[in-house]
Amino acid sequence: MTTMTTPATMRALLQSGYGGVEMLRLDQAPAPAPRAGRVLVRVEAASPDSGTIHLLTGRPTLVRPFLGLRRPRQPIPGLAFAGRIEALPLGATPEQVGFAVGDRVAGSAPAAFAELVLATPRKLARIPDAVSSTDAAALPISAVTALQAVRDAARVGAGQKALVIGAGGGVGAYLVQLAVLAGARVTGVASGGKAAFVRSLGAERTIDYRTDPGPEGWGRFDVVIDTADGRDLPVLRRLLTERGTLAIVGADHVGGPVLDGLDRQFRAALLDPWVRHRLVMVMQKESGADLAILLDHLAAGRMSAAVDEVVPLERALGAIDRLRRREVRGKVVIALG
Repeated sequence: MTTMTTPATMRALLQSGYGGVEMLRLDQAPAPAPRAGRVLVRVEAASPDSGTIHLLTGRPTLVRPFLGLRRPRQPIPGLAFAGRIEALPLGATPEQVGFAVGDRVAGSAPAAFAELVLATPRKLARIPDAVSSTDAAALPISAVTALQAVRDAARVGAGQKALVIGAGGGVGAYLVQLAVLAGARVTGVASGGKAAFVRSLGAERTIDYRTDPGPEGWGRFDVVIDTADGRDLPVLRRLLTERGTLAIVGADHVGGPVLDGLDRQFRAALLDPWVRHRLVMVMQKESGADLAILLDHLAAGRMSAAVDEVVPLERALGAIDRLRRREVRGKVVIALG
């Protein structure tokens, strides 16, 4: 058993309601104490993602009964983090947990935008020595989503032509890289200002959705993975080859406030049995094992963390607002250590 004294309070971002970044503030919050089944981690870096924006805005409203009707039940936002283990679960040994005090880890857990966080061991992975905490913190949600989309949902293979819509965003930047690693020839759809960034990730071709006349001239693809576009399913299906696959990760403000991006995912799942194409919805599963694969790619130089900016906790609100406005190329990371 590991015993320790934790501080009574810690610095954290707090969310008072649903809306914009005006609902967030940096303040003191009660610090979590070691407990059974959870590892206590001192956070060195954390990273916002599209889920952070959904929690901030309260959209889709369909999930508010689970999150909190008027305000989040969990006042500290954030899921993805990296840091050092401060304490093991009460009554547990390193052999039982698979980690030891002092280990550098990355993972996902609620309330990550704080100096201390409690995490489930199976959602953690050790950070290789060659990987910084800021790079590691970018991966647990966005990159794991991309890995599961490429490997499990879209089943991208060597020689395929793949189209990534939203290629300049947090998930999209990893989709491009992982599809290239799988042997695909990748075209990325992004704003013109992100085109060079997307090509640097391995895309052979980029399409500027702001100036291009429309998908009719984009070509045909074995796989289309959409993270941002919001076009109707029939439009996206016309981009597919005869037996192509459409994987929908998400898109905001396309299905009304109740369903939002879930609308197209549900419709794709319902339509899939009746059409020649594969239509799949990507639902991320937090996984320490998948995170370990990605950290190994990072350490070996096979993949970039695609971090656009690292900001201190005091500037987190501005970084989250940049993410909301889709100004970030890849990922933004909040440094706490």
